[in-house]
Amino acid sequence: MGVAMIAARFHHVSLSVADLTAQEAWYGSAFGLTHVDERLEMPDAGVRTVVLSDAGGLRVEFVERTGSSPAAHTDPFAATAVQTFTHLALQVPDLDAAFARLTGECDAAPVSPPAPGVTEGMRYAYVADPEGNLLELIEAARE
Repeated sequence: MGVAMIAARFHHVSLSVADLTAQEAWYGSAFGLTHVDERLEMPDAGVRTVVLSDAGGLRVEFVERTGSSPAAHTDPFAATAVQTFTHLALQVPDLDAAFARLTGECDAAPVSPPAPGVTEGMRYAYVADPEGNLLELIEAARE
């Protein structure tokens, strides 16, 4: 008798942040994540959370905990030195425009400029949000 597979689909990703209010505003401005799916405050634990989403179904949870310390990485290769999630990858329709807007208007730090990806026609770039979290921007191959 075989083992039954678990039917699963992606629900959300969670980022630990130092300033919940600032990160909520930044991701709202940069990516349009504004719909609040849930908000929770646990004062005794020093924790505040919010889950933001967009019309396309992207959901990101931000968790602020009093006394937390940053573990931001300067580049995607350094991030792999620790066995954990290393970055948030987001598909964008126009990589050059997204990279320019994020590193210009939104003050994201450029990490790796747009470059060809492994799959023919795919391109990627990396930026860091205001707290240093790595974001990979992916432009899919055009059909």
